Amino acid sequence: MKSEMYTPGYTNNATNFMARRGLESHGQFFAPFLSARHTVLDLGCGPGTISVDIARLVVPGKVTGIDFNESQIVQARKHAGEAGVSNVDFQIASCYELPFAQQSFDRIFCHALMEHLADPVKALRESFRVLQPDGMIGLCSPDAEGWLLSPPSSELEAAVAAYADLQQANGGNLRIGKNLGVLLQDAGFTVIRLAARYECYPSLEFIGEYLALQLEQQGASRHATTLREWAKDANGMFAQAWVSAVAGKSL
Repeated sequence: MKSEMYTPGYTNNATNFMARRGLESHGQFFAPFLSARHTVLDLGCGPGTISVDIARLVVPGKVTGIDFNESQIVQARKHAGEAGVSNVDFQIASCYELPFAQQSFDRIFCHALMEHLADPVKALRESFRVLQPDGMIGLCSPDAEGWLLSPPSSELEAAVAAYADLQQANGGNLRIGKNLGVLLQDAGFTVIRLAARYECYPSLEFIGEYLALQLEQQGASRHATTLREWAKDANGMFAQAWVSAVAGKSL
């Protein structure tokens, strides 16, 4: 397997960006499949904001969030404590080698992880292993080929393409959304349902800086400047295409 690196990094900008996400805003596609008493694995939980929302929904069931980065687990535990949610726990683990027995979970949720993986099918096969028979998995990942940015310019298109290419060089695939169904099928899942939506970011400066920081660190200062200048336009728009997939495990 080729090497991989988490492109956004763990700066305050990146962590705050992820912490804005909740089940209602970014996981609603999977909410109808979550019920009280379910055991749920949140794969790549980040700062744990979605995990905590899921935990509230499945009481007295339990949610386990895993992430490869220790700082994210620390923040997730802090968030759960401050929220007063006790039926969730977090641990450092790799999605390629889950520290759980076969058929440990009723549901698996995974938001914004597949696009960072060098071998998403390997991770999905490991998810298949720990999922109960007749269990369900919900994935959501972006697809950069569907992004809408305004006002358009060739310089802006080159800047966002450079960011997508940077993620690919780091072992990921920011254009993966359209492939989620194929990846799930290759991992053994069945009854796959796909959907798509757009997320319009209310703050161009926030998303512009989020993208610019990584490009700047890689020496692409011209692209970073383009993004920061574009983000000052009060009439601009950044609409991200998200693809969600729900699938089952039938043995």
